[in-house]
Amino acid sequence: MAGPLRPQFVLFGSSIVQLSFGNGGWGATLADIYARKADIFLRGYYGWNSRRAVEVLDKVFPKDAAIHPSLVIVYFGGNDSMGPHPSGLGPHVPLNEYVENMRKIATHLKVHSQHTCDTAVLVFTSLG
Repeated sequence: MAGPLRPQFVLFGSSIVQLSFGNGGWGATLADIYARKADIFLRGYYGWNSRRAVEVLDKVFPKDAAIHPSLVIVYFGGNDSMGPHPSGLGPHVPLNEYVENMRKIATHLKVHSQHTCDTAVLVFTSLG
């Protein structure tokens, strides 16, 4: 490794995060701005909703990780806010569950990582 450890920034969300590293995307811009100052990690999953995110929190943000992120940007809501499908399938999540899921994500980041949230956590949501 060359130089000291850099802060880690994690972008966690649905396709808006997954596609953010494309040419001119907001994730790519963030990585460019923080080049050689922070490591940017992309954890974007096309088609995911907040319900699915809660299911994998321990895998994406393990409490026993050697290094915890200094900044986490969470961006779910676009898929959650889609109209319910008549079959009951699809990414729709009722608003009250969405709010609770986002609360669970924020709490997980606070409780399971002493260093994440000590610096900053941004939670961006995209409803409708």
